[in-house]
Amino acid sequence: MKNLNREFNNSVNNLPIKVVQFGEGNFLRAFVDYAFQVLNDEVGFNAGVAVVQPIEKGMVSLLNEQDGLYTLFTKGIKDGAEVQEKILVKNIIKGIDPYKDFKAFLALAKEKELEFVISNTTEAGISFDENDTQEMQPPNSFPGKLTLFLHERFQYFKRSKDSGLTVIPCELINYNADTLKTIILKYISLWGLSGDFKHWVLNACTFHNTLVDRIVPGYPKDDIEEYHGQLNYKDRLIVSAEAFFLWVIEGDAYLKEKLPFHKTDLDVRIVPDMQPYRTRKVRILNGAHTAMVPLGLLYGNETVKDTVDDSFTGTFIHSLIFEEVIPTLEMDKRELEDFAKDVLDRFRNPFIKHQLSSIALNSISKFKVRVLPSLLEYVQLNKRLPLKMVFAFACLIRFYQGQWKGVDLPLNDDAAIIDNFKKLWDLPNLSNTVHQVLGNTYYWDTDLNNVDGLSEAIELAINHLEANGVEEGFTKFVDSYK
Repeated sequence: MKNLNREFNNSVNNLPIKVVQFGEGNFLRAFVDYAFQVLNDEVGFNAGVAVVQPIEKGMVSLLNEQDGLYTLFTKGIKDGAEVQEKILVKNIIKGIDPYKDFKAFLALAKEKELEFVISNTTEAGISFDENDTQEMQPPNSFPGKLTLFLHERFQYFKRSKDSGLTVIPCELINYNADTLKTIILKYISLWGLSGDFKHWVLNACTFHNTLVDRIVPGYPKDDIEEYHGQLNYKDRLIVSAEAFFLWVIEGDAYLKEKLPFHKTDLDVRIVPDMQPYRTRKVRILNGAHTAMVPLGLLYGNETVKDTVDDSFTGTFIHSLIFEEVIPTLEMDKRELEDFAKDVLDRFRNPFIKHQLSSIALNSISKFKVRVLPSLLEYVQLNKRLPLKMVFAFACLIRFYQGQWKGVDLPLNDDAAIIDNFKKLWDLPNLSNTVHQVLGNTYYWDTDLNNVDGLSEAIELAINHLEANGVEEGFTKFVDSYK
């Protein structure tokens, strides 16, 4: 079987570079590069991508060996049916390692048709490094590299406003573009760059906050022969992803015109404010994930799919989302319910095995961000407790005891949190344990004992858990409120 490259594939490499992309990893290739490939194929967008390796060790050399080509396999569940697709992505024109060829990196800034800067350098990538200098080739940080890149373009095109770039970071932090711009301005000040350059960055360039959503397991090394069996070439950069795709970008009508995704079937939403979409994702998708982990593990499930497929835990999670979480959100109810249905389809994806134990990491902090706001909002709106979220909360607290029915539980959290729970579970009675857990403002940023009836409900739920197990315990817990 021959290796994948443009000679073998008989494809040309003549697209103009419209996108500079910081990052060559699985996510960007399965998400952003795929999206621009769809734009090229369906709208004639004619955009080539130049990929910049953001850290010293990376995959640019392998990408160049395959002339920027790779195969994306998408698999998932849609409306209860399995969907699969494979596509050859061929819009990457070149890959550049700025640690080996800094001049080639700066030369990208001089590309006349360049319009967009995309990045995914991990959540830690958008950070300020006080040790970065203008003379470094390159600076350590991604924002430092981008500052030099923008300065090179500013000088080469003689401050032309038309040469400004549209910067769309995809790192998984809130307000990612705002944060990136703030750090760039900090470097401009630190390095003593001109006021004219600062003005150009602020007025010629635009920075757009984003929300990205797609599960990308990446290179399917355990099943690579099966994947290669569907191809007539050897591809060392195969990437697998779920079928679901959502990209929310803050922008106006002008950005929508520049990026005409509305002319494709891709779910790319250019909106004035992406925060409602972020809240929707955190509360529904992430919230359901977090709520199901202790519940599912105590019940005996191993994976997310096990949990949503089971007649009890699946119904529990479905009801928690539709009856308790969605009513607390301000977006259109139909849109929220459609998103929730997609989430449950994603959880059922047979091609992605999400072990509950592997997503139990930092469950306390996750519960605070993902579930607790829905619980508190529900209480405020309805003047009563959301019993499924409360029971899930009880399961979480019981989970942090560390054992269930003589078996060690997969606690994976800060050592101080685990040690503190051990001490709390050694208290002489359950009421004290629950009171101190709920009163720990380090965990929750507030004293949850002040939520009317919550402490008593958690204690009651844990007692039913201990006496009757998860399913019967939940039934008896709910019955006590009838």
